[in-house]
Amino acid sequence: MTPDSSINVLNQPLAICGTDPVTGFFRDGHCNTCAHDQGSHTVCAVMTAEFLAYSKYVGNDLSTPRPEFGFAGLKPGDPWCLCAARFLQAADEGCAPQVHLAATHQRALDIVPLAVLQTHAIDLSDG
Repeated sequence: MTPDSSINVLNQPLAICGTDPVTGFFRDGHCNTCAHDQGSHTVCAVMTAEFLAYSKYVGNDLSTPRPEFGFAGLKPGDPWCLCAARFLQAADEGCAPQVHLAATHQRALDIVPLAVLQTHAIDLSDG
């Protein structure tokens, strides 16, 4: 599996999203993607209690530890590469987490309009 070019939504080199816990489809800390990433784990988001509760409610429990997969569970403040469609769904429901634009892969734009990402951006001044 070869990653797509590491370019963010600002058309700049993709910044790291998070290493504690290590995130990304490739578990390299970046929101890189490829053709095999059917979920498009491309939006670098900072978890909130509200979003984690919402994600669990809609069937993707990100907060419960899963030691069998080496997953400690996410907590508020943790950066994580979210599926672009889940982010858009949360944004539509009014509970989207904040986003690091510099660490959000340009492929997120295939699903989420840039204006929606910018509305939730922590690093808007970078764009």
